[in-house]
Amino acid sequence: MTEENRAENPLLAALPPATDYLTYLTLIEYNLTEENLPVLHQVLQDRELTTNIGWDLVHLLLPFLPASEECLEDIAVRGNPREVILKVTEALRLLEFEDPEEESDEDDSPIGETPSTKAAPVELGESSTSPALPTTAVPPLSVLKFEVLLSLLSTLHRRVKTKYPSRFLSTSLQAVLSAYNKATTHRDEITLSAVKFVKTLSGTKRPHLPPRTSSGNLLRRGTNYSEPDPEAQQEAPTADENTLVNRLLQSFLTHVFEDYILSLSSNGDVPGLAWCSRLMEKLEPKRVIPNKATYAERFATEESLKSRSAIVGQLVALAQDLGLSTDDLVQTINDPEAEKSGLPGEEDEPPASAGDIPLSKTGALLLFAARNVKQELYANTSSNDDGAFSIFPEHAKLFDNFIGVLGPQSVGLEPEALLDAILSFGLIALENNNIGEPSDDEQFARYLQTSSLISANTPSPSLRYHAHYITSTILRSHPSDLVRLTFIRDTLEHCPYENLKESAVGWLKGETLEANLSHSHDPDESHESSIFSTPVALSIVSPFLFPDLTSAWASAVEISESWMNFRMELGFFLAALNFYYLLLTAKMLHGNLDIKTLHEKHGISERYLTPLKQAIGRFKEALKEGGELAIAEGEEGVGQASTDLALLEDAIGRVERGARGL
Repeated sequence: MTEENRAENPLLAALPPATDYLTYLTLIEYNLTEENLPVLHQVLQDRELTTNIGWDLVHLLLPFLPASEECLEDIAVRGNPREVILKVTEALRLLEFEDPEEESDEDDSPIGETPSTKAAPVELGESSTSPALPTTAVPPLSVLKFEVLLSLLSTLHRRVKTKYPSRFLSTSLQAVLSAYNKATTHRDEITLSAVKFVKTLSGTKRPHLPPRTSSGNLLRRGTNYSEPDPEAQQEAPTADENTLVNRLLQSFLTHVFEDYILSLSSNGDVPGLAWCSRLMEKLEPKRVIPNKATYAERFATEESLKSRSAIVGQLVALAQDLGLSTDDLVQTINDPEAEKSGLPGEEDEPPASAGDIPLSKTGALLLFAARNVKQELYANTSSNDDGAFSIFPEHAKLFDNFIGVLGPQSVGLEPEALLDAILSFGLIALENNNIGEPSDDEQFARYLQTSSLISANTPSPSLRYHAHYITSTILRSHPSDLVRLTFIRDTLEHCPYENLKESAVGWLKGETLEANLSHSHDPDESHESSIFSTPVALSIVSPFLFPDLTSAWASAVEISESWMNFRMELGFFLAALNFYYLLLTAKMLHGNLDIKTLHEKHGISERYLTPLKQAIGRFKEALKEGGELAIAEGEEGVGQASTDLALLEDAIGRVERGARGL
């Protein structure tokens, strides 16, 4: 650069010793533009200058990303690492991610009004002889900031030479997590940055996973050169300190694992990694629906699912590289105490020992689940587990520690990815026939109540199915027919969820058929009689299976309110009527179960069937043109409502015809 150009550029003309450092820093602040960045990059090659002013330039340069990245790297390489770390962590804590709506607003800016902080689109592979590949979008500025700040920290922490590196690392990791937790979009990109960050700090040699979409990483070029720490301490860290550093990274990784998995969208009924569905496809292939894409196929072909699977694979492998043992995960998961969380925006004091650093409880659970599912899905994966995971007590303890922690009303409303992980343990235990022994009947019933409530409450259809499968299988596993009957009766009597009552009818039907048909096939075989092969079981559940409906839909009640309650119970009515029709028409059951006495003694016709028919008549009248329900339901709703009533009417008619044959 000529002397004339040097004199014209204020960043060069005012270089110390022409001005002092504070004055020069102020001059940079007022003259910094994107056009001046190459000049600043040249200026920052001066180690002494960068050591004195570099840390105060971080917040000035971040808005100019990606153009300012070289200057930020100069500061990381030549600035005072201890001071720059403070500024980088401060920037991370202040980082705010744009909402998707805000991003779309920016995209709609008029032509020619591009914000100065945005870079031109990056065109990959462009040259004078070959056309460019399709243009890829540069991620939002906040994502670029996150990626670059983590890259800077990687360089800075390698430069710091101190007896206690954990004190710097603790501050940095808390700041990274604080920023990571605030992200609502581009989770894949920032998670890959976090993985790369941990790999770099830990010295892991495993290759980095390339980003799924374009990001600032494509612009970034790492350098192995850096200036020494001007405040370096000669005494090396002790073995305990190295253990402490590794534990910090382990804990950090479990928190990232938790936040990433729980942030995954469940669109298309893919909760988290859909571990339960993929396990069932492999373990129970006969249950796969024909002519429908399997979850395994979807994870092999859909880019978004391939990406989340690859990222989780990187996290699992990195945990292994950091020496995070399964025993440590299990100990964290089984801790009955609630996980402690710090106040937002406040920084915890650096830990004194590795034992003071807890893992994320939920992150440990998800990581443990990922390891277990991997062993089941991929036959060539070796297992390091010595003990088997059983329903009782291990899976029951998972329910106690992670399900319904906010109260019984929250059971099944936990994040779907978490439910998927928890239920996957149950499916694996059932496949390996590891049911174990409940400590008492109360624990058995409590487990079934939790799993059945998950099947009733979770929005995911696939998770409802898996929870129902586990509930039904565990219920049938109990050797006592009286315990099984008690749970079925309690569900019919007390459960507020009609879909669970439908399930209870199914359990009752299965128990009844199995007990009676097995006896009829082997009449000479000596075995203890089941309560379900006697009239006692049906007599016990009858008041709740066929309740007295004479005042259920009183005429004094608003018909719209009665209709709403009726529609909610419709599935349960149909299930009960279909089961009763089976009992009435299966002549071989009449003797053992005394169906005639059941029908007459419990007044099923008068107290159950007749009120149902009366309600159907009342609702059909209100659904006619001009009726109250017709107005409320609309044309399409009237059609569906009429179909529902016709189904119920048909079921009642079949039951009445069957009853006449008694």
